[in-house]
Amino acid sequence: MIDEAVIGDKYRLLVGGLDERGMRRWAAAEAVSLGRGGTAAVARATGIAESTIRRGRRELACEERLETGRVRRPGAGRKPLTETDPTLLCDLERLVDDSSRGDPEAPLRWTAKSLRKLASELRAQGHEISAASVAPLLRRLGYSLQGNAKTREGARHPDRDAQFVHINETVAAALRSNQPVISVDTKKKELIGDFKNGGRELRPKGDPEKVRTHDFKDEELGKVNPYGVYDVAEDSGWVSLGIDNDTAQFAVASIQSWWEQLGSERYRDATTLTITADCGGSNGYRTRLWKTELQGLADETGLRISVCHFPPGTSKWNKIEHRLFSFISMNWRAKPLISRQVVIDLINATTTRTGLEVFARLDERTYPKGIKISDAELAAVKLEGNPFHPEWNYTIEPSGK
Repeated sequence: MIDEAVIGDKYRLLVGGLDERGMRRWAAAEAVSLGRGGTAAVARATGIAESTIRRGRRELACEERLETGRVRRPGAGRKPLTETDPTLLCDLERLVDDSSRGDPEAPLRWTAKSLRKLASELRAQGHEISAASVAPLLRRLGYSLQGNAKTREGARHPDRDAQFVHINETVAAALRSNQPVISVDTKKKELIGDFKNGGRELRPKGDPEKVRTHDFKDEELGKVNPYGVYDVAEDSGWVSLGIDNDTAQFAVASIQSWWEQLGSERYRDATTLTITADCGGSNGYRTRLWKTELQGLADETGLRISVCHFPPGTSKWNKIEHRLFSFISMNWRAKPLISRQVVIDLINATTTRTGLEVFARLDERTYPKGIKISDAELAAVKLEGNPFHPEWNYTIEPSGK
């Protein structure tokens, strides 16, 4: 008497460990061992089709051989969807193609392109497909999940690359002459208080830092404007933490603080200070106050100040962005900036394996907005433009020279 319960128990023990071919051959071997009626008994006990068991018996009897590594004979199994539904792939590609996003007729032009939504739209077009089946088709078309990449710089200026070459040559010449070269910019303004700061840090499990739900400025603590000066030769940074407006006056005052505290000692024989800066903001090339303030700095220090601005839309190439500001942001990740002193301490503690040092000071002076510079005041600036884009590249001489 055949005990089908025992066969069922064996099947349940093996079903997770054998592939399709192995299970087929085991069922066939079981049927052969049972003799007459074995195929039907194994089929009832396991749920495997009798035709599958008979095929396994033929394989065991060497009547049907499979190539090594195959679990089915060539041509067996369900046909690919793209064979049974010739228009499926084209219709799917049209749905995910970026060029169809602005097409009023495109059904998913303003929706997230999830597997579920794609499958739903394909079914609405008459295709029989599940969300799980959409994924391999997308891979076949060369699609994968992608985030946004900040690479587009807006309108590309025709002299963009030539300006980069000019900046590099100017900086290299200054460094060869042991003259100071600094990269300057304002870092993102920061709220002071127990606000969320991006990133993660190690803490006891289940005990995250508690911060405010909403990022509304604390009227007492306010914001701070970190203006940075990166010394290219020394791989060191200076940050003036302003509490008032981010103006050209504040920018030049920050450069002057760097010179008084660090630069004048490092470069005792300096005659020229080379500055690389963005084309906008408080140190923008169109800002009249920036130039008149630099004249004051040149007069105060006796230095010839040479300025090179990066072309529009290329601020990320300014060295201060990836040699100073990025490391400050990494150092204070996940740490609420609860006071100005905490910001100062976190900036001062920023280092790198290559030896970066950073110094930060609080600047509590006021810098009013809206200072107007007359044509006469601008004309008094001893400014000489470079033959190549004089609006971006210029030198300011001390008044006494």
